[in-house]
Formats: sequence, C-alpha cells, structure tokens
Amino acid sequence: MLESLMAHLGEMWTVTLAGAVIGLLFGFFAHRSRFCLRSAVIEFSRGTQEGKLTVWLFTFSTAVLLTQAFIQLGWLDASGARQLAGRGSLSGAVVGGAMFGAGMILARGCSSRLLVLAAQGNLRALLSGLVFAVTAQSALSGLLSPLRTAIAGWWTVEGGASRDLLALTGAGHLGGLLFGSVWLVAALVWARRQRVRFWSWFGAIGVGVVVAGAWLLTWAMSRQAFDLIVPVQSLSFTGPAADTLMLVLSPPGQPLKFDLGLLPGVAVGAFLSALLWREWKLEGFQGGQAMRRYIAGAMLMGFGGMLAGGCAVGAGVSGAAVFALTAWTTLSAMWGAAMLTDRLLDRPEESKRPAPPMRPHGDPELSASYARP
Repeated sequence: MLESLMAHLGEMWTVTLAGAVIGLLFGFFAHRSRFCLRSAVIEFSRGTQEGKLTVWLFTFSTAVLLTQAFIQLGWLDASGARQLAGRGSLSGAVVGGAMFGAGMILARGCSSRLLVLAAQGNLRALLSGLVFAVTAQSALSGLLSPLRTAIAGWWTVEGGASRDLLALTGAGHLGGLLFGSVWLVAALVWARRQRVRFWSWFGAIGVGVVVAGAWLLTWAMSRQAFDLIVPVQSLSFTGPAADTLMLVLSPPGQPLKFDLGLLPGVAVGAFLSALLWREWKLEGFQGGQAMRRYIAGAMLMGFGGMLAGGCAVGAGVSGAAVFALTAWTTLSAMWGAAMLTDRLLDRPEESKRPAPPMRPHGDPELSASYARP
C-alpha cells in the first residue's frame, strides 16, 4: 500500500499525509481522553485519585508495550532513530526537562495539550502555543541557540548502546515488553477502582497505539522511499512546532515532511472531537497576571523542550517507548520540576479556595485546578 501511495502521490506528499493522519488520530483521542502529563503529575503530587494519572499510564504503557512488541516481532527497527543513534546530552535532558516541567505547570498544559485546547477554541492555549513555537525556533537556530548548545555540551553521551537502557541494563526487548505489560495491568486495575469513564481509558489507549503506530509507519516508509530520506520517528511537538512556524513564515515551495503534517492533523482531530461532543467554545484570558504566567510557561517549555530533545510526548512517551536514556532522564526531570513548581506556586493558591463539589471519578471537571486548562 505504501509503495503504491508513494508512486501515485510522490514520496514527499505520502510522508506528509501520513503525518497528518497520525496527527488527526492523536488529536481526536487526546481530546476525548483529556490526556495530559501536567494533570497526572499534579494528581500524583497531591495524592488524589481522580483518574488523570491512570489516563497517562494507559497511554504510556500501551506505547511501550506495542513498540517493544513490534521490535520483538521484527516489524520495527528503532536503532536508527535520533533518540538512540546520535550523540545525546544528559545535561540538556536534566536542565531542559526541568524547564519544560516547570513551564507546563505555569502554562497549565504541555505543548501537545495546548494544541488540543487551542483547537477547542481556547485562545489562552493558542497564544501560549505560538510563544512556545517562537521560543523553540529561537532555541534551535536563533538568538537562544548558543545558550542551548552550551548547556547541551556540559554532559554528553554517545549514540548506540550507550543511549539504550535495555542494552545498558541487559533487560532486552523482552524486558521492555514485561515492563509495559506490568504498567498496563496496573492501569486497568486503577481504572476499575476509580471508575474511569470509557472515553478516558479508551482514548488514552488510542493515544498510545498512535505513538507506537507512528514508529512502525515511519520505519516502513523509510524502507520504501528511494528519493527521500525518511527519519524513523514518532510523535513530538517541539521540533514540529518550530518547523511549522518556519513553513508559515518562509516563501512558498518549502519541502514537506512528516512533522509538517503532524500539527495540522492534531488540530483537525481535536477540533472534530470538540464539535462532535459540543465542547467547542471561545475562551480568553481573565487578567494580566494569568497572561504573564502562560507566556512564561510557554517560553520555558519552548527552550526546555528543544534543549532536552523532546517534549512531554516526544521524550515522555515516544522516546520512553524505545527506552532512550536521555528520554527517560528528561521525563524524570519533568516530573520532579513539575511537582516542585506545583508545590511552590499552586498549592498555596488552592488552599485558599473553597473545596469544589464532589464529582464521580473520571469527570472532566474534577476540581478547580483541573477545570482550568
């Protein structure tokens, strides 16, 4: 099928269309499940049981399990992916991951969540997403790139086995399969106890399937393409946000690629979900202080995501699914910094507010802290 599409549409358009389809599915399932690393971290940090952490675990475990199954079956070879093959930066993973984690608390959502909310009509998320993209591009090749390069050079690690946690630990891909299976079973148990809604757990599994499917699809396209080099990759939002921004600002005729189909696809998928469930509505800022907070958070995420080489999805799910050392370091730094930021900034505010009304587990508006995107 891929060979036929590439012959009919051309390799560049086929790859871009594949990115758009993957993005559409991600946007739809992410919107329906309310998949959000920030909400999962807050729930874990505060010791509540409202289903947000369970939703994230469904996505994480599904992505790990399926990706490792594809590799074990010989359907996928991720060794050439940038998360494993090239030289990585552990200092970038620690510092960038911490900046991203703090930023997603300030902006009330990670980069992928901001895109989903913007497609739902949230103008706060739209502005934050634009600031995120501009900062990411500046960190990649603009004014902030020397600072990013300097921090990334503090502590580097060679590519290959040195970046592969399964090789370093000797667990192998069977160990990766077992790891993903254990956490999927845990998510199923917790979902039952917390009475997580159908679309929350089903949509979260859908997000995980899309992440693993993107690994499989890009690898298959890299094998079929002759005139185009197709990187083996999965979902990420830092690099694609910068690329999409430059596509809009550059003269027409720029070459297309998987990343340039991804973001429009996510926006369309989330928009369709919001329309079908009648959740689309325009929302704006409620004051200058909130606006400053969102912008600061978006800037931290833009620079931190580019420094770390991945966002909450790119490193926290896609990179973690192939057990890249730098991705797991980034994810750990995100969790730690996000928990600390929530403890220092948001918990004092929440303690001054009246308690929200009790709602069933899995409700999308569980509390005031989650209701505010």
